This record gives sequence, structure tokens and C-alpha cells, in this order.
Amino acid sequence: MVKVGLLGAGRIGAVHARAITAHSGSALVAVSDVVAENAARLADTYGAVVRTSDEIIADPAIDAVLIATSTDTHCDFIEAATAAGKAVLCEKPVDLSLSRARACTEKVSATDQPVMIGFNRRFDPSFNAMRSALRSGEIGKAEMLSITSFDPAPPPVSYVKVSGGLFRDMMIHDFDMANFMMGDAPETVMAVGSAIVDPEIGAAGDVDTAAVTLSYADGRIAVIKNSRRAAYGYDQRIELLGSEGLLQAQNMLENTVVKSTRDGVTGAKPTYFFLERYMPAYEAEWSAFVTALEQGNTMPITLNDGVAALAMAEASTQSVQDKRPVNLVEFA
Repeated sequence: MVKVGLLGAGRIGAVHARAITAHSGSALVAVSDVVAENAARLADTYGAVVRTSDEIIADPAIDAVLIATSTDTHCDFIEAATAAGKAVLCEKPVDLSLSRARACTEKVSATDQPVMIGFNRRFDPSFNAMRSALRSGEIGKAEMLSITSFDPAPPPVSYVKVSGGLFRDMMIHDFDMANFMMGDAPETVMAVGSAIVDPEIGAAGDVDTAAVTLSYADGRIAVIKNSRRAAYGYDQRIELLGSEGLLQAQNMLENTVVKSTRDGVTGAKPTYFFLERYMPAYEAEWSAFVTALEQGNTMPITLNDGVAALAMAEASTQSVQDKRPVNLVEFA
């Protein structure tokens, strides 16, 4: 039984608490949060105790910590937990700074403790099935990837100001998914972005609408589209064109009913947000973490994977600022 301490009891912390307690091989024993009420509520829900983050990390009876705190604390907690001999699952991104994330990777490597970064979408059943079909050669060689990720509504500007920006906060999932599907990182990044959903997001120095083209050394292409607003719901689709066919992962809908009349054919909208869309992926992600611990395997998503996605996010930010393609070697 893996005894787990949860650092961070906000919205995403609650998602992880549910996954931890649903797994037969893990137990949530302690929760911390800077907001005492959040920690108390989550601990009470799942039968854990409230402790400080430092107390959780220092407790030798706790085997692993799940870090769901603000991004600017991730590296500090990863380093402290691994130094204390604990396994770590940390929410994305590793950090808002690529150099800080790389320094963290170096420091953690000396501890030989397992660290997994929470790119939960790799564990989505549809996306996983798509990658398996590609790897088994069902559509030949991958040639063009298209990833669509639209949120139903923008976050508060107060969140945007501390998020690190759309590329580090939102599109970083899609950078990782591109690496997951294509098998390696691109050579160049060309990004465009604007603030057309909420002018206050632009005033805060961020964009809310963006498209990125990734170019690979062998000629493959990937296109990622993000928007902070889709009036019809949470739009999450992937399309992959290969030399011998096409793979598509469509949206999860609120229901599967389709009405056909003389007026037309209509169906349900996509599920509204990530909690409905990706809860099975969060549960599968945690299961993969526990399995890796039990079997002594390498974590399925490593700190290096987190650094790779963050490098693409920084390159995209630079591309928007300079209005030019950016070679990833500039961020090596």
C-alpha cells in the first residue's frame, strides 16, 4: 500500500485525491494547502489528516507525494521530496522557467528517486488507442498531426497573471501530446497568438487564442490550436494523417443521442470541462504511477518529458514576440 501525502487541496488537488483514494494500492494519509479550509475539507472527505507540506515531506511513513500546488512551488517541493526519499507525481508544468526546471532535473537525478509529471492526457483511452494504432503501423508513417484544444470559457485574469501564459499553462498539454504521438520533439516552432476573447488577458501580457506549427527534421508537421473560449463546450480532438490512412479521436459528448428529422440532424454538445472529460485519464495516470512504483519501473512520463514540453512553450512565446520561426536548439 502506497501511503500518499497530497500537497495542494484546490480544484486539481481534489481531482487527484479522488484518484488516489479510488485505487486499491494507495491511501491518502495527509493533505496540506496554504488555504487551511481547503485542506480541512479535503482531508475530512477522504479520511486524511491536515499537516504542513514540510511535515508531509519529512514523515518517513509517507511513501509518495502528489504536488498540486502553484507552479512556482513545484521545483522546490520536487527537490525536497526526492531528497527525503519520496516518490513524486507533480502536476504540469515543472516550472515557469526552463532554466529552473533543468536545474531541478539535475538535482533530482542525484537522488535516484522516481518523479512523474502529470500530463494526464497521455492516459486518455482514445488518445492512447490512437498512439497504439500508429505504433502498430495501422496508418503507415505519421505525416501530419492536428491537435485542437478549446476551453469553454477563459479563466479569471487574476489566474492568467500567475499562470505563466497560455503556452506554459494550457498548450503545454498539447506540446506533450505532440511529442507523445510523434515520438520526438520538433525542430522548429512557429506560433501566432492574440487576445480576442478577453481584452484584459491581452492587457495582462498574455494571449487567449493561438496556433502553433511544429516542423520536424524529417518533414513531418504538427499544428496545435488553442482558444480560451468555445461556446459549445470543451473541445478536445486529435487527427493524425499517415502514409496509409487517418486516425481521429473525437470529442466526448454529453450523451450519444442523435435526433434526425426533416429539419436536420442534431446531437449533444461536448462535455463542458476537463473534470468531466478527463477524470478517467487522471485515474489511469495515478494507476500507472502506482504500478511503476510497485514494479520498480521507470515512470511513464519523466522530468525530461516535462522539460521538453516547457522548452516548446518558451519557444512559442519567443516566436509570438519575435514574429518568426524559432529553432528549438535556441532553448537547448
